[in-house]
Amino acid sequence: MEENVRFGRCVVAVDGPSGSGKSTVSRRLAASIGARYLDTGAMYRAITWAVLRSGVDLTDSASVAKVAGEVNLRIGTHPQGYAVTVDGVGVDAEIRGAEVTGAVSAVAAVPAVRELLVTRQREMIANAGRMVVEGRDIGSIVAPDADLKVFLTASEAARAARRSAEDAADVAATAADLARRDRLDSTRKVNPLAQAPDAVVLDTTELGIDEVVARMRDLLTERGVA
Repeated sequence: MEENVRFGRCVVAVDGPSGSGKSTVSRRLAASIGARYLDTGAMYRAITWAVLRSGVDLTDSASVAKVAGEVNLRIGTHPQGYAVTVDGVGVDAEIRGAEVTGAVSAVAAVPAVRELLVTRQREMIANAGRMVVEGRDIGSIVAPDADLKVFLTASEAARAARRSAEDAADVAATAADLARRDRLDSTRKVNPLAQAPDAVVLDTTELGIDEVVARMRDLLTERGVA
């Protein structure tokens, strides 16, 4: 893949609930400004896959943290294509499956797991210098000094329709699962899903991907870091 990474620090934090368009928008934005891209959700999903594979009880925080601390997790940062591996095994497809999706909120709520991955994420951001980072606690916890913080949102119906189309799943079932994950992620004690006080809120319900990316580019231009 052709490299198009420019010089000059620029960190964009993109947060929001599932189905708001974070991944697609973040990848597009990163490619358009010559930056790296980091999907922090994929990191939590990869740890969850490893925990499920180990067979430990998801409610046993110490055991979950032990698995997280022992695995070799690697994730690419190219916006046009990145791979996720756990102990050398490619898990790109596996971490998007129903089993991982159903368990990731529980694993992500373990304080030691969050501490481990937040430290890793901050290191990756510092080394990249120019990166678009998406997740649920980026602007508030991982990169509070980001040049631009955006909180993407959309109506529950729009989010469910988008995610069900991606997964070829029933819309009603998808809506229920999104509501479940949002509730768990918003109420966990450590680093919950939250809108940073200085984040720009973009409602993507009626906006296309290109429109959202263009708006974010405008915001970066206003800040002199596009």
